[in-house]
Amino acid sequence: METRIWKMPGDKPNLAMLKEAAQLLNQGEIIGFPTETVYGLGANALNEEAVKKIYKAKGRPDDNPLIVHICKIEHAKELVKEITPSALKLMENFWPGPLTLVLPKSELVPDIITAGLDTVAIRLPAHPVALKLIELAQVPVAAPSANISGKPSPTTAEHVWQDLKGKIAGIVDGGKAGVGVESTVLDMTGQIPIILRPGGTTREQLMEVIGEVRLDASLHDSQAAPRSPGMKYTHYSPEAEVIILKGTSHEQAGKIKKIIKENRAARVGFMISQELAAVLPKNLSQNIVLEILGRQGDLETITANLFDALRKFDQKNISVIYAESFPEINIGAALMNRLLKAAGGKKV
Repeated sequence: METRIWKMPGDKPNLAMLKEAAQLLNQGEIIGFPTETVYGLGANALNEEAVKKIYKAKGRPDDNPLIVHICKIEHAKELVKEITPSALKLMENFWPGPLTLVLPKSELVPDIITAGLDTVAIRLPAHPVALKLIELAQVPVAAPSANISGKPSPTTAEHVWQDLKGKIAGIVDGGKAGVGVESTVLDMTGQIPIILRPGGTTREQLMEVIGEVRLDASLHDSQAAPRSPGMKYTHYSPEAEVIILKGTSHEQAGKIKKIIKENRAARVGFMISQELAAVLPKNLSQNIVLEILGRQGDLETITANLFDALRKFDQKNISVIYAESFPEINIGAALMNRLLKAAGGKKV
């Protein structure tokens, strides 16, 4: 299959190009497109045969539900049985934005979207290209991240091309995704909302609007079964082994220096902040590869650069990647969640 690319001028929608992409969605094809979080792989959510193509292209397990993207709040009413006052409050405060709400599904939503569950995950993205594409298609768009299942999520159109060229009908290039990790998934079906997956909207922000918000047990208990897309299976993993450094910033710097000193032949990568990079020896061997994510105090930038850095290591024949750890506050909760998934929980 030939994979077309439509390059937008910056993040501004080009109507002629998006009409072509929307027409392909309506014809049952699948399209990579930008959102503010990561790139999504979209299909008409009401077309079961089109949705099957998502699972096939990604190699995604079919018991892993998909998130449905819409372009207006009122469109959610068609997809769910009821929108509670608290859910509506969240929509009004955080949509468009990186927040996915899990609600009881209506009969309109095919079971293939929800993996047979009686709930559906819905979000309204905050990217002008995504919104215009969905508007032109005039259908809700099911879209997981546009990558091979288990690999680091794509934050650029180039990442999508690397993984899915020849497997999908086209890619809408809208520039680099700004948030850099997927949306927060919030279960609204119980008395107290539960975060199933931390993401671009923080727990702290949610609690300011609706009060108590809990974390799903699987986020702090490795034995508990996860209940959200992206949490059930190994995810976000590059080819190399990933190990997370523990301890204070000073202790992590000491561990990095020791690893560098003891390393003889292996190609070793370090994914670290500017501050840790500044205390390392100046003349590193060619076997040591650094990816600097940003300043320690700027977790938003570090998070935005995470998946791109993981993908860069794949191109450099790295055998093991040591990753700096960061405070699990605000967006840091999503950042560390993705790092832990990439590392399979391995720490040193």
